Amino acid sequence: MSGQLTYDVLIIGSGAAGLTLALSLPEHLQVAVISKDQLDSGSTRWAQGGVAAVLDEADSIDAHVSDTLIAGAGLCHEPAVRFTVENSAAAIQWLIDTGVPFTQEVGDRFHLTREGGHSARRIIHAADATGLAISDTLIQRASERPNLHMLKHLIAIDLITREKLGIPGSGCVGAYFLDKEERKVVAVTAHATVLATGGASKVYLYTTNPDTASGDGIAMAWRAGCRVSNMEFNQFHPTCLYHPLEKSFLISEAVRGEGGKLLLPDGTRFMDKFDPRGELAPRDIVARAIDHEMKRLGAPCLYLDISHKPTGFLRRHFPTIYERCLALGIDITREPIPIVPASHYTCGGVVTDNFGRTDIENLYAIGETACTGLHGANRLASNSLLECLVYARSAAEHIVNNMDSRLPIPTVPGWDASQVTDSDEDVVISHNWDELRRFMWDYVGIVRTTKRLVRARHRVDLLRGEIQEFYRHFHITSDLLELRNLVDVADIIIRSALQRKESRGLHYSRDYPNALPRAFDTVLASKALRELGEV
Repeated sequence: MSGQLTYDVLIIGSGAAGLTLALSLPEHLQVAVISKDQLDSGSTRWAQGGVAAVLDEADSIDAHVSDTLIAGAGLCHEPAVRFTVENSAAAIQWLIDTGVPFTQEVGDRFHLTREGGHSARRIIHAADATGLAISDTLIQRASERPNLHMLKHLIAIDLITREKLGIPGSGCVGAYFLDKEERKVVAVTAHATVLATGGASKVYLYTTNPDTASGDGIAMAWRAGCRVSNMEFNQFHPTCLYHPLEKSFLISEAVRGEGGKLLLPDGTRFMDKFDPRGELAPRDIVARAIDHEMKRLGAPCLYLDISHKPTGFLRRHFPTIYERCLALGIDITREPIPIVPASHYTCGGVVTDNFGRTDIENLYAIGETACTGLHGANRLASNSLLECLVYARSAAEHIVNNMDSRLPIPTVPGWDASQVTDSDEDVVISHNWDELRRFMWDYVGIVRTTKRLVRARHRVDLLRGEIQEFYRHFHITSDLLELRNLVDVADIIIRSALQRKESRGLHYSRDYPNALPRAFDTVLASKALRELGEV
């Protein structure tokens, strides 16, 4: 692979957001879609429940907007919520036209399920493997488009801006990548660069996300000068399968939506003590309830029971969950499923508008990487894939409409590795990786205190120093790059959590257990912190 590759549009990430944007661009544009592993290695393929959208006559845009605002605990931006919901039906129709095989009822109607926090059945799905169906379909369609260049095993290092290059004008012109197979750095430049790298749940020890969810896009945008917002709101999925042979398999929200009951080890229900909606309460409430009961009892896990439903119903609606659990010796038609909460979704991210535009010209962020204002302090179930679709299509429209006005792409300098050597102490990276994720779980998890956050801040400062020294003196590796991104994301999460002197949504502090009368976003600007000498 040559030292500099140039395209019209560079999309970093090959999940639902990145591929939707790529397929929404006209075929005369040359587009690079880059994955740091395989094309389907991101979080999209693991999404089980489905996509929320107003598709039934008994439902309404106002109802979906209201449910989203309630779940977001007063922090959603209502214009962004309404923009997303109003475009939901068109986005789903696009997926249908693209060939996604959603589950149908008798006749031509699609089956709609209901999940926690929703007041109606509005979740369109492909059995219990919706993300897999979307991912496979979009990858297949992208492979049929000759203008889409699908590049694998390239992990982004940093964004390239005109400011960094010291040339006239402003804006992003691409990024440097480490080719993991050839072990060399390549520059990929473009008129428009899109961050669709997913979230940062790998910053925690226990997560439902794949290993790729290391916050790369958020960290790169932060280092380049973009604002980030609401990073203290990390959603913990209430029901991740608890089993020694399975580290990140989630049990879909739809299991509770179809009547699943949460149980203590002795078989008694407990959710009604915490919320009148019981098992259908929003995820933050359910996760805290499970966490509370586990700590109160000293229990390693709790249980989710759907065995009262007919066997045929369970095998038809939850085939993936049924088969995976059965392979581990758990028959969900006869016994409850052992579960624990796990880090699942990053509600905050890079600040964007309705077109996915960031603070840096020609740089866009979409999907879980972005903070659009849709999710507020807690994401409503199945709004995540919807956000990917709506904002990807909107960003594609803006990119096309403004392509002619962009400056010529400059030649960028090659990556200078003349002053670094091979490391003989890679154990430091693995140790720091484990330490970071462990103290984030212990100190910055579902329930927080100021003392724990301060302790985590001290640890992250020490780790950053060690990681930066490694980065400056040794050849880069994918593990080092991901660790560098994770430590930046951890620092942002901790800073954001320390600024919020209240409990709201996914952020619960024992020192500030009540919500303030008014909700405010937590917005951090890296440029301002640099001027203060804090980053």
